[in-house]
Amino acid sequence: MFDVKEELKKLPNSPGVYIMRDAAGGVLYVGKAINLHNRVRSYFRANVGRGPAIDKMISLIDHFEYIVTDSELEALVLENNLIKEYSPKYNTLLKDDKTYPYIKVTLGEEYPRVMFSRTMKKDKSKYFGPYSSAAAVKDTIELLNKIYMLRTCNRSLPRDIGLERPCLNYHIGQCTAPCQGYVSKEEYAAQVDGAMEFLSGNYKPVLKDLEDKMKEAAEHLEFEEAARLRDLFASVKSVSQKQKITDTEGDDKDVIAMSKDKDDVVVQVFFVRDGKLIGREHYYMTHVSEDAPGLILQEFVKQFYAGTPFLPREIMLQHEIEDAELIEKWLSDRRGGKVYIKVPKVGTKEKLVEMAARNAEIILTQDREKLKREEGRTIGAVKEIAKLLGLDNVERMEAFDISNTNGFENVASMVVFEKGKPKKSDYRKFRIKTVAGPDDYACMREALTRRFTHGMEENEELSKKNLGAEYGSFSKFPDLLLMDGGRGQVNIALEVLGELGLNVPVCGMVKDDFHRTRGIYFNNVELPIDIHSEGFKLVTRIQDEAHRFAIEYHKSLRSKTQVKSILDDIPGIGPARRKALMRHFENLSDIKNATAEEIATIPEFNTKAAEAVVEFFRAKQG
Repeated sequence: MFDVKEELKKLPNSPGVYIMRDAAGGVLYVGKAINLHNRVRSYFRANVGRGPAIDKMISLIDHFEYIVTDSELEALVLENNLIKEYSPKYNTLLKDDKTYPYIKVTLGEEYPRVMFSRTMKKDKSKYFGPYSSAAAVKDTIELLNKIYMLRTCNRSLPRDIGLERPCLNYHIGQCTAPCQGYVSKEEYAAQVDGAMEFLSGNYKPVLKDLEDKMKEAAEHLEFEEAARLRDLFASVKSVSQKQKITDTEGDDKDVIAMSKDKDDVVVQVFFVRDGKLIGREHYYMTHVSEDAPGLILQEFVKQFYAGTPFLPREIMLQHEIEDAELIEKWLSDRRGGKVYIKVPKVGTKEKLVEMAARNAEIILTQDREKLKREEGRTIGAVKEIAKLLGLDNVERMEAFDISNTNGFENVASMVVFEKGKPKKSDYRKFRIKTVAGPDDYACMREALTRRFTHGMEENEELSKKNLGAEYGSFSKFPDLLLMDGGRGQVNIALEVLGELGLNVPVCGMVKDDFHRTRGIYFNNVELPIDIHSEGFKLVTRIQDEAHRFAIEYHKSLRSKTQVKSILDDIPGIGPARRKALMRHFENLSDIKNATAEEIATIPEFNTKAAEAVVEFFRAKQG
């Protein structure tokens, strides 16, 4: 079960994207955060004027997940991709299908341009981005056009060369006028290459030049120019950040990385489609204690892609695998097109692999913590109980409960916990045969006698066949018998076990005046127990489970009309009057001994009906 309070504690103080899901797993909301810990926790604080729509969304949240990124910018782009993928109901501010800007270099033209674009198409152009700030993109395009003297017109070149006069940009020294043939195609291509080198990451020379000019303007007291250069410097620096979330090549690829801890391995897969990271999934690998990372990934790749209908063009791995060439051929044959397996060492792709590895490590750490907590709740709790009772070994615990409706149709339940966890395959139900009224002690005596008698008979039969107790349904006896009541029920259990010659430790729950457990009754002594301890919590879970199982059985019998009351046979007494009798009298014996006058005081009864009940039981006794 997803524990919101516990999961909130584990949120990292890192940028990333969070995904809110409802109980059915549907995506309610996708958001970004510069600090996941602070942002996600804010949803679960008291209402601070968020509005009815957000309040409604929060009420529907069943669980959440998140992806850690290296920067808020990456989180922003990933958020955009995931919103487009899932179209969450509560991402209303992004329903206009807004896209983030790219810088487009029109390499399909003989004299390319550097342009602003909101879409990335499969054409001959080269795309850089996406970026978070449209203003910064426009500033950078303007700067590149000035530095490298690129054309900004939409003339069709070389067809229109010389047809019109050069534009103003040529006259102010910001364009080499390819429209007039003043620059050769080769010289212009070199200018474009310079701009693309900057966009590819070699932006230090440009930033240094801007910084030098900014300082020079400040020294000459040209503060407006210095401020303009400062803003331009900031825009260029913003745009020059490497983007890992979206690949400008626009290919389909899977990014696979892992995290290993002793015997546990989590493999994280990022799914990149059409250049966009649209989703991720993690998988667990077992039996890997001695395996090297490369071998683990190789086995994962073989097993994972043997069962997936879609194969990407490229698979990026965290570690080299031995049979890469053979696996490439196998996957290429399956795909009907070349599949490449790569281990990126530098650049954007390496960063994406690193991000997948970091998320795998987070998942593994969380699972380790979860396992540790689970062990404390189960095995640790059992050890607490054993220590409190002074027992050497407690592994299997059994608990019983009685259920009836005002003393009618008694049933008993038996639940089994092994190593602190329920073992539902060993649960048993008993329909009480010898007790008619609400006598819990008598019912418990019958249930325990039947349970252990069956067990002894099974053990005898299994012994003849030279088989162990695990082959029987009752043959395995508990290390501790847990009674819901205190001294009375414990004594009943001890009497039954003594009569059968069995030695099983028995303890009972001691309740206070408010029916709350205050201690454990064992060996004629009431032992106090810390109500905040895991041992106490385990005892409570076992009690609750026994109670639930008994009531569930009783209800199923009633609903299927499998439990037939003697009251059903009284002529003229329907369901409403039967229920009224059961509410008014404590047990069946009181009904049998009641006079017609007493029964007639019940609102649902008249004199004739009351006399019918008395006459029915008189005839039975006669």
